[in-house]
Amino acid sequence: MQLIDTHCHLTFDELAGDVEAVIARSRDAGVTGWITVGTDTHHNRKAIELAHKYENMYATVGIHPHDAKEVTDQAIRQLHALAQNKKVVAIGETGLDFHYDHSPRDRQADVFTAHLQLAQELNLPVIIHSREAFDETMDVLQRCAPDLKKVVFHCFSGSADRATIVLDRGFYISFTGVVTFKNAEVIRQAAKIVPVDRLMLETDSPYMSPEPMRKQKINEPALMLHTAKFLAELKGMDLPDFAAAVTAISKSFFNLPD
Repeated sequence: MQLIDTHCHLTFDELAGDVEAVIARSRDAGVTGWITVGTDTHHNRKAIELAHKYENMYATVGIHPHDAKEVTDQAIRQLHALAQNKKVVAIGETGLDFHYDHSPRDRQADVFTAHLQLAQELNLPVIIHSREAFDETMDVLQRCAPDLKKVVFHCFSGSADRATIVLDRGFYISFTGVVTFKNAEVIRQAAKIVPVDRLMLETDSPYMSPEPMRKQKINEPALMLHTAKFLAELKGMDLPDFAAAVTAISKSFFNLPD
């Protein structure tokens, strides 16, 4: 069995100092591929550097909406240059975060739009961060990238109704260990309606360890096995069949080699 953690932050301090052991534990658990996600210029560069060190590891480049207020034209040009590295498989994470509002909302939308334009120019998938901004996120996607289909809503925490809207646009949905939480019934109902050929798995590590590992404060790719087991059971599938299906769609979405 081989799984791909499609969204982890292996350059973050909680994991960066012990990557070799993190990867070893991940392989032992059957999670044998990783996409380490960039969130600013520093982590974009680190993600690419790390991806070049490991087989089956890839990077994305993006600027998190929290930091949109600091984005300059030069930063976008740097993003464009970094995105052309052979180990970069997507743009993001990018989007809107109206929960914390660390950056003005109009500036978040402008930077999000710049990411979408870059993805279209370079023909790369997009990883979406959307928190308390679902309608606004969908509006920007419709206005600025109506033909873009390789879009994944990462760490999906919405309802089945919102999942339906995402799916109707031809987009994809990725679930973290949050779907295993006791208070996550709304997310579980969404997961039930997402076809396996539009579903991906992630840890968003070092955050949000799944049940039954909630006490492990630093999440890591190895723990994604618990999320996979949970969703396989939710879908009424054998784990190997479920794993094969979500791995195949992840490879297709990110244009990874077989």
